Amino acid sequence: MEAIIQTSYAVGMPIKPGTLTAKGRETRRRIVAAAAQLMFECGVADTTVEDVRAQAQVSNSQVYHYFADKAALVRAVIEYQTDAVIEPQEQIFARLDTMEGLREWRDFAVARQRELNCRGGCPIASLAGQLAEHDEVARLQLSHSFLRWSAGLRAGLVAMHAKGGLRPGADPEALALFLLASLQGGLLMTQLDRDTKPLETALDMALAYIGSQTLA
Repeated sequence: MEAIIQTSYAVGMPIKPGTLTAKGRETRRRIVAAAAQLMFECGVADTTVEDVRAQAQVSNSQVYHYFADKAALVRAVIEYQTDAVIEPQEQIFARLDTMEGLREWRDFAVARQRELNCRGGCPIASLAGQLAEHDEVARLQLSHSFLRWSAGLRAGLVAMHAKGGLRPGADPEALALFLLASLQGGLLMTQLDRDTKPLETALDMALAYIGSQTLA
């Protein structure tokens, strides 16, 4: 796998995003977006820096101005995809303290797969499957991505528990992990079947269990 090495987050970032001009930020964003699209569609191993350069319509010198190597670009793609997946859900996270809010989150996930014609699966999980056994830093970064996702789910369930909506013995952290694992399994089978039924079933069963832990 080309230039995927174990390194620190700092390696390959000679120019920090926070120090860039507006034009520089836009150029860097365009490079990362191009890399994310190519790695999602073609895979990390089959995406070269040259492919990214051509897709982003920048020069080699521009690519290496922001990223020392492909490993650094992969780190940026993980961050980009994490934000792209989680940020659209953040408003819903604030409403996960009710079963209605949880059903809204479920419907959002299913609707998103219908929009994508059940293709591609989860971008974060796709990267994890390709990188976890080859790049320890990427594995840790992706693990943090899932922790961030789980934390959004957990916050709503903690709030539900705090206001007496869940049984005293219910564990919001375990329920959040259960929800995320159900989502991931459902997304994988939905991708393989090109049908949202597996995702709907996995999430409906998870919500049914959470419903059994409520005091309503």
